[in-house]
Amino acid sequence: MSIPYAILLDMDGTLLQTEKLSTPAFQRTFQQLREQGMWDRPTPDEKELVNVLGMTVEQVWEKLLPDTNEETKQAADRYLLENEIQLIKERITDLYPGVKETLQQLHDDGYSLFIASNGQEEYIEAICEEYGLKPLFTDLYSAGRFRTSTKNDLVAKLLSDYQIKQAVMVGDRHSDIEAGLTNGLFTIGCDFGFAKQGELEGANQVIRDFKELLTYLPPHKQ
Repeated sequence: MSIPYAILLDMDGTLLQTEKLSTPAFQRTFQQLREQGMWDRPTPDEKELVNVLGMTVEQVWEKLLPDTNEETKQAADRYLLENEIQLIKERITDLYPGVKETLQQLHDDGYSLFIASNGQEEYIEAICEEYGLKPLFTDLYSAGRFRTSTKNDLVAKLLSDYQIKQAVMVGDRHSDIEAGLTNGLFTIGCDFGFAKQGELEGANQVIRDFKELLTYLPPHKQ
């Protein structure tokens, strides 16, 4: 299968308002760890929790659970995923304004859409199911599904698997921009979520509303 033109989209902070979901999910997780006697320190503050969004699972726990054993990290992994999926079903958060309509428009216009996320496979699936996004995507690529250690590797695998000739990488983190540029893609940074100042430096284009994606997509190369 060869795809002439594709749009690769990050999930957290790009499509989903993850900051509304992640803080309560992490808070519940750390409470469970304390109840199990696996953690005896306070829960990291909200700024620390938001800062790990977009990292791989391994990077998250290295940052938030320093000096703990593998068993604790695996337990935290399970608890967090359960809490996230429960909160997604409770609709504690939502997609950013214009996301569903814009993705529908792109799909209707014949674009091949892919998720490229450092999240866990079940988490990405749950979001796409809950918000009715799954029919709009050709495939959902996640670090949890393919055990990739960086966004660069995940994007490279996706491009190779589908023999994509030209693609655009859309995301809100430095890792998204880096993955796009490293793989020779046009990059669009999303500055409406929780990107820190300077994080989108190097992006070919920065948008402040998801609907602007329709305006700034580069034309197909012939």
